[in-house]
Formats: sequence, structure tokens, C-alpha cells
Amino acid sequence: MRDFNQDCEKVLPATGSRARIVGVVLLAALSGAGSLAATAAEPRQPNILFLFTDDQRADTIGALGNPHIQTPTLDSLVREGFVFRNTYCFGGNSPAVCLPSRNMLLSGRAYFRWEGPYAPADQPNVPVAMKTAGYVTYHHGKKGNTARLIQERFDINKYVNEKVDREEGQPGRAIVDDAITFLRERTNDKPFFMYLAFANPHDPRIAAQRFLDRYEPGAIPLPKNFLPQHPFDNGEPVIRDELLAGWPRRAEEIQRHLRDYYAVITGLDFHIGRLLQTLRELGLDKNTIIVFSSDNGLAIGSHGLMGKQNLYEHSAKVPLIIAGPGVPRGGSDALVYLLDLFPTFCEWASAPIPTGLDGKSLKPILDGKTAGVRETLFLAYRDVQRAVRDERWKLIRYPRINRTQLFDLKEDADERQNLADDPAQAKRVTQMLTQIERWQRQLGDSAPLASEDPQDAAFTPPSGKALEALLERWKMN
Repeated sequence: MRDFNQDCEKVLPATGSRARIVGVVLLAALSGAGSLAATAAEPRQPNILFLFTDDQRADTIGALGNPHIQTPTLDSLVREGFVFRNTYCFGGNSPAVCLPSRNMLLSGRAYFRWEGPYAPADQPNVPVAMKTAGYVTYHHGKKGNTARLIQERFDINKYVNEKVDREEGQPGRAIVDDAITFLRERTNDKPFFMYLAFANPHDPRIAAQRFLDRYEPGAIPLPKNFLPQHPFDNGEPVIRDELLAGWPRRAEEIQRHLRDYYAVITGLDFHIGRLLQTLRELGLDKNTIIVFSSDNGLAIGSHGLMGKQNLYEHSAKVPLIIAGPGVPRGGSDALVYLLDLFPTFCEWASAPIPTGLDGKSLKPILDGKTAGVRETLFLAYRDVQRAVRDERWKLIRYPRINRTQLFDLKEDADERQNLADDPAQAKRVTQMLTQIERWQRQLGDSAPLASEDPQDAAFTPPSGKALEALLERWKMN
């Protein structure tokens, strides 16, 4: 606070007490006007920086319990922010799970709500809601298998060259470079909503040598639920992702995949660190909420699988970290979906939450007003898999082969012991199948949970010319 008497001595002539009083009043008014102008120039709403990766498992962050991966930038967000430990991609109506995942995220609605592969852009969506709330909206990310109709509603909409971005060894650099330029050159005093949809660590996974050198393949442990082959036909056993490694899955090959996967994540973490440093240099960190997540997980050897076309934890579960002003430090075991982010963004922006969303705002959890927003989660993959989980238990149903799995996630987080055939769990299995049916009615999912003529559950991996034909069909890298 200024000492106005001293200021008056410096700038006003000693022409009497009346002049002094007038001068003091004028100085105080000018000073107050300056304060009001500064306050008015500051955005009332927080900036929102949404960092969204491609195919990143929930267990690939050092500070979240993986001592074998190096993620110093994400580790700092974990320490400074809030972690949702049970965050899920709802599922997929397509083998390219990232497509429905991103459409559900940006529309706030489950994929059963629309026809075709894309959520309609003429219904409520993130960029329109943020623009209506007074934000400058910015998107830069992948174009293939994504939410193009909605992404085109951003004020600034850029598409990264996925092939270059994934193969040059500097994952995320192009997106981060452009984001830094935008932040340094912006002149608009509106708050910004920045959605950076990285194309990594999706394959092909290529990292610069300095990131690769941090890992020795033989030192990376296999997943606890590693199997040479999935024990039955889950409805999608030979999709593109499953052809990235041969059968049976060999330990050495999976460790090599994990090394490349970890190295790409470390490289991406480095470039995200550059962006967050820019926020600090520009003083934007004081008014920016940072959200980090991914579109879906990935198997990479877990349960004998390689891809995300399944409802196991490793493929359906994703990281979700939120940090910034007003966000407490800590975490939650609440059951949440990625599509819950849309209404959460609305609350941060002081914007009304559109009606008809399947997503639920997570702000009440962050504010400590509630422990959760739902009691169960429903998961779906095409018409071949359905699942439900509650606080402790998870049931997966494979209707084409009439097979059920039941896992106690408290005692068996890696889903290695199927309890569905345990007579002691018969009532629970029935109850959870009923929960799936209830979810299906609510969402308009008409897929049957059983088959009158079930297919053979045995899975024989392709070989010879059959395998060559599949590789050619999917045009593997």
C-alpha cells in the first residue's frame, strides 16, 4: 500500500492544506482506478490446459506406483494435484477404441446415443460450450480415428502429422512447439481452453536414443498378468493390435515392446515439461487448471493380449490427474468416466451443464462435497464384451461364447483369478448380470448377453498364409 502523504510531498506543491487534500483524493482515485483496471483485465474463469495422450495405461506414471518408468513431469503433477485412481474409457463401438473414446469425451455422451462412428456436432459439445462461456478454444492433435466433426468447432483447430510425430523420435514436440508459440503470442485477454490430443504412445513407438538409453529391456518386468496367449476367444483375438507380436507371446519380445513404450512416454513427458515451464515463465500457472489423461489403456502382454480391444483393467483404465488453482492435493477411488470431464469443464468455466449428458461433473469430489458420482460403472466393447464394476468387484461377460469372468479387484487387481464358477459367488454373478441389464436399458444398448448357439471358445492363433493375409490386411508397420 502506498504512503499517499509521502507521494503528495513529492508531486504536489506546498500550496496549502486544501490543495494537499485535493491531491490526496486525486492520487487515491487514480490508484484505485488502476487497481480496478488490473482486476478487470484478469480473467474471472481459469484457463484450462487438457493434455490427452493416445494408448497410455494407467500404470505408466512413476509417482503412481511404477518404479520402472521415468516421468518426472507427470510425477510433479501427481504430487501437486489430485488423482482419480479409477478412471475408465467407457468402451468402443469400433476396434479403433480411440475414436469412440474421443467422441464420448467431447460430447459427454455414451456412444449408444448416436448413429454412426461420430458424435453429432450439432448437439452439446466441449468446444461450443467453452466458446459460449467466453473462452478462446484451441485444439491440436491427431486427425485419424478421432472426433473430427466436433474438433472443427474449435476456434483454432490443427492436426498433427501422426506419421512424422510418431517416427521422428520426439513424441509430442510439434504439438508442444505450437502450443508454446500460441501462449507467448496471444494478445486476447480471454481465458483459453487448450486441448492437446497427442498421438503417442500409440505405435509405431519410436523414441530418440537419449530416451531409449534410460531403459534396458531385460530390466523391465513383465506384467504380473502376462500370458503367452489369451485362454479363449474374446471376440476380437486377431485384430490389428494383436498382430504386433507373435504367438505365443515371448517374454523378450514383450519386454522390448515395453521398453519402446516407456521410452516414448518419457519423451512425451519431457516435451510436456517444456510446455508447463512456459506456463510458469508467463505467469499463467497461477490461473490455469491442468488436466492429464489418455483415451484408453493397452495390454502389451497382459492376459496374452497386445491391444485395447478388451475390458480388462489394463486396457479400459486410464490415468487422470488434475492440478492447478483451487484443486486440492490428494486422490479419489471414485468410479469415473472420461466423459465426466465435459460437465467438469463447464463447472470450472461457470457455464451451465447441458441437459442429456451421461457424464457427471467431478467438481463435487474435488471440492470434498461427495465421495463419488456413481455406484457402478458399465463398460462395453462392440457386441462381444460387456462389463460392470462396483467399488470392489468386476464382472465381464462374453455373450458370443456364453462365458463370464468375476474378479475381486481388492484382492486381485491384476484380474488373474476368475471366481465366476465359485458356488459362493453365484448370487453375486446373478446380481451383477442384472446390473449390466439395467445399464443397457438406461443407455439403449440392445446387445444380448447370451447366445442360443454359442461359438467355440477355443482360440487357435493364425499362422502361415492365414497370418500373412491378416498382416497384409492390416498393413502392419
